[in-house]
Amino acid sequence: MKALVYKGPGKKAWEEMPDPKIEQPTDVIVQMVATTICGTDLHILKGDVPEVEVGRILGHEGIGVITEVGEGVTQLAIGDRVIVACVSSCGKCSNCRKGLYSHCLDPEGMAGIGWIFGYMIDGTQAEYVRVPFAENSVYKVPEGMTDAEGILLSDILPTGFEIGVQYGRVAPGDVVAVIGSGPVGLSAVMTARLYGPSKIIAIDLDNSRLARAADFGASDTVNSGDPDWKDQVLALTDGLGVDVAIEAVGVPETFTMATVIVRPGGNVAIIGVHGKSVDLALNELWIKNIDISMGLVNTNTLGM
Repeated sequence: MKALVYKGPGKKAWEEMPDPKIEQPTDVIVQMVATTICGTDLHILKGDVPEVEVGRILGHEGIGVITEVGEGVTQLAIGDRVIVACVSSCGKCSNCRKGLYSHCLDPEGMAGIGWIFGYMIDGTQAEYVRVPFAENSVYKVPEGMTDAEGILLSDILPTGFEIGVQYGRVAPGDVVAVIGSGPVGLSAVMTARLYGPSKIIAIDLDNSRLARAADFGASDTVNSGDPDWKDQVLALTDGLGVDVAIEAVGVPETFTMATVIVRPGGNVAIIGVHGKSVDLALNELWIKNIDISMGLVNTNTLGM
């Protein structure tokens, strides 16, 4: 089969690789129909994730059709059209029973991390992929859902929803700011609406992305390249700051932006994958009663 293979920092190749095989009774083999590129893939290609071995097939998102099932699989069948969750989880360990699939204690290759595709085992940017713990790691595609819609549920949409909206504890009437209007930021904008906020402010450097954020439900947009961007945000909040600041970029500057626009008693939810440390102004934030959350998506909302 053909696959995208990591060849070391800054290097990748589209190569012929062996077809995956069933290794455990709970495995399935999925023929990929579509896959995506995640910011995490870019971090790997930059060399930011040294645990990834040269020769690893990249990718952890996708949608496809099951072509083979292990003998322990009873809930899935050959021919099933499925969403491959970016997190693999046994569904039985103490963390999985709490819904913390991202820290499954029984994944392959690295205990305590549910993200293993394209990291510890071969991933989804290939013609075929082996999926471990299949009955808790793939989801049948509902009738009428297109591939383009379904693939968003593999990682992008649940990341914005779980780590941005849920961890940020968006509540009715809140003013929410989403910093970064890429796919995950747009997912946070869209799913924040489920909780009835009074305003959703999209913040980005690119006006075309801001226009798209408005299409997805942002009530207001602010270009962070404007010298007075912070004043614009505060003007939309009666000078108080936002209730929830969701950071969906992953660079120190946007982390700081989130902490300076949140109001006392507010929440900062970090979605962005940060490749280096940030400055945390505890001397200023402690007195504001700010909660800061972050995390790896669990995909525990996919079955909802």
